[in-house]
Amino acid sequence: MALISLQDVFIAFGGPPVLECVNLQIQKGEKVCLLGRNGAGKTTLLKLINNDLEPDKGTMARQQGITTAYLPQEVPQTLSGQVFHIVLGGFEKHTLETEGEWEIHRQTNTLITRMNLDANATFESLSAGMKRRVLLAKALVSKPDILLLDEPTNHLDIDAITWLEDFLSRYEGTLLFVTHDRMLVKKIANRIIELDRGKLSNWDCDYQTYLERKEATLDAEKGQWALFDKNLDKEEEWLKRGVKDRRVRDEGRVNALLRMREERRARRELMGTAKINLQEAKRSGKLVVEAENVCFGFNEKPIIRDFSTLIMRGDRVGIIGPNGSGKTTILQVLLGRLEPQQGSIRLGVKLEVTYFDQLRDQLEEEKSVQDNVASGNDRVLINGKNRHIIGYLQDFLFSPERARTPVKVLSGGERNRLLLAKLFARPSNLLVMDEPTNDLDMETLELLEDLLIEYKGTLLLVSHDRAFLNNVVTSTLVLEGEGRVEEYIGGYDDWLRQRPLPTSPAAPAAPSTPKSPTQEPGEKPQQRRQRPRKLTNKEKLELETLPQRIEELETEQHELYQIMSDPEFYKQDGRAAARTAERLQTLKDDLSRAYHRWEELENIEKI
Repeated sequence: MALISLQDVFIAFGGPPVLECVNLQIQKGEKVCLLGRNGAGKTTLLKLINNDLEPDKGTMARQQGITTAYLPQEVPQTLSGQVFHIVLGGFEKHTLETEGEWEIHRQTNTLITRMNLDANATFESLSAGMKRRVLLAKALVSKPDILLLDEPTNHLDIDAITWLEDFLSRYEGTLLFVTHDRMLVKKIANRIIELDRGKLSNWDCDYQTYLERKEATLDAEKGQWALFDKNLDKEEEWLKRGVKDRRVRDEGRVNALLRMREERRARRELMGTAKINLQEAKRSGKLVVEAENVCFGFNEKPIIRDFSTLIMRGDRVGIIGPNGSGKTTILQVLLGRLEPQQGSIRLGVKLEVTYFDQLRDQLEEEKSVQDNVASGNDRVLINGKNRHIIGYLQDFLFSPERARTPVKVLSGGERNRLLLAKLFARPSNLLVMDEPTNDLDMETLELLEDLLIEYKGTLLLVSHDRAFLNNVVTSTLVLEGEGRVEEYIGGYDDWLRQRPLPTSPAAPAAPSTPKSPTQEPGEKPQQRRQRPRKLTNKEKLELETLPQRIEELETEQHELYQIMSDPEFYKQDGRAAARTAERLQTLKDDLSRAYHRWEELENIEKI
């Protein structure tokens, strides 16, 4: 029996149906990816399955006793409190009563540690990416029968996305997820469903096969519609010539024509593709940015240390690194908006910069879509020609009605498209984009890719979208911790091949540009390929014993939490309480190192 079964489900919110006669069955153990354009109703379907919505018509049957957990697309603005208690809130009340407090707390602390979260941190003090991790942990902690994820990779760094992929590939429960991350779809989904114009279609295949079959289906649909429209025109022409008599067959033909008209009116056209165009300014000088021995940091924490690079006109440079590592900071330094504490930045001449901000702060919430782009005017100058603002916004898939609505009611994908429309309304020769792919549907994402590949100017791109980096950038700057910024030729996959393998903590640190004994004369360091290595016998033994070590540390940690939760604990000598708190911090650090070492050894074992 299916865990969830939808039959002829219908939902509408005043306009065209969001879900129209939708049928769906989800079986135990399936990993289903839900695809669709921005605004197609994917989130509505997830909320329906999570019991947050009721269908207007149709039925939804759930297998008795199954549980669901839902990770929303947006971070709730009102959520606050300690990370531990928020993650713990992922358990239902009856679970706390049946499984026992000790076991629930152990599961919560284990997951928090594995996701590299601080259990005592306050949620409101975290970055957007870390908040996303906390909400993901909350969804995962109760091990639900069906896990519902709405754009789970948004705002996660590449390490977290890689961890998420590994977790979901081994996840034994049932998974239904919405994502624009093409690598995640390829690696995780064993079934694809697509929501298009209120209808749900099923594709039992991999992602590449889905793309091929979908294109063939759309081509067939266009052919059928063209034939239908041709027949309709023919019948309309017959009617204009007049019905000569009242014969039955003529009445039947008129009735058939009326039915054809009704069918044509009911047809929901395929949503168009955005027609995004970049306005390119006059060419900049050949040199765009030169950095020499640059250092920069905050509160004695180095963000960039002894960093040098040369960015020339036409380069497309990707920037990757963990959340909070300073990717946005390095952009500001390279643009000369932050002055280096040491070293120098030299900017080229004739630079005209367009900056895409990941937080979309350039959008004014209370103003309408068209006023955000045209500042109250009804025309914009695009490539030397005056265009009406409504026509320009239609290129970015905003209908005339949507163009007049305030920004605050737009979805995340619509806001991203609006910011692209606003920025691309002025010319540039240096395009700086900080996480432009969040919330974009795959069609718009691929169009933006093509646009950036053809862009004649210079591109600085911060992104966690691995496929996007692979397809767009020509080199990559990687923030590798403690202020080190290394440069690699190519995109994400090229970085994986070129980066040094993880080393044991006891091993001496390698120099920044080591000379390999296998290096050919004249070969650049970035062009070398590291040979895969295997675990030593000592490392194999370490890998086998780490799970037991982690369990011992977690047990001691829990015992100390229990001791410190007793009011009598704080009546004892202050030095004893301080020693206990110090031991608890040591356990937390040891656990973090143990989990990091475990993942490090497992990664080497997989090579």
